[in-house]
Amino acid sequence: MKMAIVGAGWAGMAAAVEAAGRGMDVTVFEATRTLGGRARALGTEKPDGTPITLDNGQHILIGAYSDTLALMQRVGLDLAQVLMALPLALPYPDGTGLQTPAWATRWPAPLDALGAIATARGWTWGERLALIRSSLGWQMAGFRCEPRATVETLCENLPERVVQELIEPLCVSALNLPSSHASAQVFLNVMRDALFGRGAAGFSASCLLLPRTDLTRLFPAAAAQWLQQHHGNTSRIRTGARITGLLNHAGRWRLTGEGVDEAFDRVVWATPASVAAQTLLAHADDNETLASWALSAHALHFTAITTVYAWAPGARLSAPMLALRAEPDAHASPAQFVFDRGQLNPEDAGVLAFVVSASTGERDELQARVLQQGQRQLGMALQPFITVVEKRATFACTPALERPGALIATGLYAAGDYVQGPYPATLEAAVRSGVAAARLASE
Repeated sequence: MKMAIVGAGWAGMAAAVEAAGRGMDVTVFEATRTLGGRARALGTEKPDGTPITLDNGQHILIGAYSDTLALMQRVGLDLAQVLMALPLALPYPDGTGLQTPAWATRWPAPLDALGAIATARGWTWGERLALIRSSLGWQMAGFRCEPRATVETLCENLPERVVQELIEPLCVSALNLPSSHASAQVFLNVMRDALFGRGAAGFSASCLLLPRTDLTRLFPAAAAQWLQQHHGNTSRIRTGARITGLLNHAGRWRLTGEGVDEAFDRVVWATPASVAAQTLLAHADDNETLASWALSAHALHFTAITTVYAWAPGARLSAPMLALRAEPDAHASPAQFVFDRGQLNPEDAGVLAFVVSASTGERDELQARVLQQGQRQLGMALQPFITVVEKRATFACTPALERPGALIATGLYAAGDYVQGPYPATLEAAVRSGVAAARLASE
């Protein structure tokens, strides 16, 4: 059976690995020359002219990402080599905040997370107990809530410090929306797996996994190499091949585009939602099923993420990742987290990555505010060298959102972090959707 996969991001490459493993003849079409989609490598230079490979955005994984970690192992990656595992921690530059004590790291979930909450620095015992009570209450309710509830509503009885120092940064980093607009149910899904779930690949569910290598090498490139080594006769990846045409004829799907004109038994469409909607709407004609799916994808709204890369000789943080405080003037403190790239990869020494989730405003003005924030909260004078704005980084994960399904039409499937599922727009959501689409297509 011949399968085409349109898009070589994390969802598309996950679908390719799963489909090849199921004995299908796989062709992956990627419009660009770089694998990874919205989580890919980005080549640039430090201010001193030294070449450096960064990413189009700083990403983080957690130990609960079972499908992603399993697939990374399947394609031969040594997780200990490509990921830095840290106990659950959201420390601030002054040393306060949530941090898992050493004695709690050996405890099973959820005891390790509860240990981190119980010892959160700078919190009163009342604030700690309030969060523990709420967490256990969410568990007793089966991590279910009213579909239209927001995270703000879900946490309205928590102390203000807990909301501002934990809930709000977790919400905006996981769902890329402020708590006043984010889906409480999806937030609970993340909390269920991260705090009370079972970890994967030997990691605790709540541990933070920071990439030591660029995002293309972290999975997509390794998947491509695995396909070539294990299924070289029945799998191929064609970069620089943009698919612009789609036609159903005699039970098969014909794809056309730049140097492409070929029919396939099955197609997995693994591009961003906007590209999928635009292409499918243009070729829906009288196919109501195709048009209906495309309109549902087109109706999604999106939010931006900005990553400001800055550098100074000898710049080093007290931890690989720090949370940044929301200041009284929220406009003056746009970044929620900062990462020390040098602690993840020695070649990146002196490079800090500031992450602004749910970002708004112009690039230059946002970059200037982030650098001023870094000066105030870190005490560092930093020189910017590249700021990446992904304007459509994630779909807006609002309450009761209707997301497009995996089945577009007979023989045509969708894969991407926006497809129906329990998670927000994360690497795990993308990988799960790709594996699921390949399994559906092989049935």
